[in-house]
Amino acid sequence: MKRLLSLALCVFLLLPFALLLAGCGSDTQKEVLRVYNWEDYISEPTQNSDGTTEDDYVDLVAEFEKEYGVTVEYSTFGTNENMYNELQINPGAYDLVCPSDYMIMKMISEDMVEPFTDDFLQNSTYMRYASPYIKELFEEKGWTKYAVAYMWGTMGYVYNPELSETVEEDLSSWAGLWQEKYASVATIKDSVRDSYFLGVAVVYRDELMQLKDRYEKGELDRQQYNDRVTEIMNRTDEATIEATKETLLELKENLYGFEVDSGKQDMVVGRISINFAWSGDAVYTMDDAEPYFNEETGKEEPGIYLNYIVPEECSNIWFDGWVMPKGANVELAQKFIDFLSRPENAVANMNYIGYTSAIAGDAVFTEMTDWYAEGEEGDLDEEGNPLVPYDLNYFFNGTSDGEYEDGNYFIYVSAESAKRQISAQYPTEEVLARSAIMQHFDDATNAAVNEMWEEVKGLPIPVWAYVVIAVIAAGIVIVALSYVYKGKHRDPKPKKGFRRETI
Repeated sequence: MKRLLSLALCVFLLLPFALLLAGCGSDTQKEVLRVYNWEDYISEPTQNSDGTTEDDYVDLVAEFEKEYGVTVEYSTFGTNENMYNELQINPGAYDLVCPSDYMIMKMISEDMVEPFTDDFLQNSTYMRYASPYIKELFEEKGWTKYAVAYMWGTMGYVYNPELSETVEEDLSSWAGLWQEKYASVATIKDSVRDSYFLGVAVVYRDELMQLKDRYEKGELDRQQYNDRVTEIMNRTDEATIEATKETLLELKENLYGFEVDSGKQDMVVGRISINFAWSGDAVYTMDDAEPYFNEETGKEEPGIYLNYIVPEECSNIWFDGWVMPKGANVELAQKFIDFLSRPENAVANMNYIGYTSAIAGDAVFTEMTDWYAEGEEGDLDEEGNPLVPYDLNYFFNGTSDGEYEDGNYFIYVSAESAKRQISAQYPTEEVLARSAIMQHFDDATNAAVNEMWEEVKGLPIPVWAYVVIAVIAAGIVIVALSYVYKGKHRDPKPKKGFRRETI
């Protein structure tokens, strides 16, 4: 009896510890989703320098963890190539990654990604709210089974309309940047793929404009026109690469410099007046540059109104999308995509990132109306001119939950406002018709284009140049030594206290 009582007492005393350990065990049993995304590419609270956070943006990762009772291991990368190399080094390390269009093609072609389930492709939140334009384009490219769109946009010029009386007309062509009067006031991307695209557009300007004329005359339908533009803008034959190099070298003499991220701030402070920009960066730049009312001081802060233009020859339409690497937790990855695809979460992302979500729906259109609408049909702008309708039906039709009707997705803005943020967020159908997707280049083509870019930039020196320099230097050394040691048949003795190194 005493032994039984002692045993019962031990069990009673150990019970709290057992329960505590059980609780710890349940935490470690949580499913883990491993996400690999671009830097600053999801809504999260602002981090202060003292380690505190501001409750100014939605913490989407934390919200997902809370709702689904899982843990998200969230990592970031800086370039598509860095992301790809990481997947090669650590296969199976991630459940969800977010490459750009050409890298999506590469990963699909190399059988690096898992397909989405049939249920996701038929019944998911993404398929319910993704723009019909986006879904159709992914279907055309054969990506639907392996990738979903996250953010998208175009490329164009952000510019100060006060720069010259003809700046808008000049920049309606990509070649406008080559004009001498714009020397030292512009930057282009320190990115081989984007700046190569710019150079090709100038090299083939005449051919592109002929296609545009034929399209406008009805000689080509939209698909034929877009296919031809896409073929031109992805040319990589030797003659094209050489002509593009010479064109970019000519432009280099005019440039303020190359940039990836600094162009936004350079535009805001007036250091430059033209920037070759991704549309999302263009929105950020225009927002940050314009005058605003400072609530703390009660004064209007000065600024400048910038515009965005997509030149008439063509543009690049780009996408960043989610794919699931081989070995991914498909079920949990799809839940995360669906969570981000809720229109209210797409709004949170757009507010934080500044780029345009592939998701439509009532909440997104309402937000765009709040951001950009200056009135309704028939209203006048501040100058007394009628507001113009900005047509977004191509993007939002079929995604409403009942608040809006198909065919009524118009936002009424002034003619000047139509050249600004809204045109960067949502290009017109006319712009989309002449917008090409960058294709994946094979290794040999990448090497040739990268070598061209090294010559344009001037640094670093190509590998072959180092070889030539080394051969020449070795020849000089050999000749010099032949004179120094002429007639000597043995090495001199090393100085006392030193010994000759042996190989």
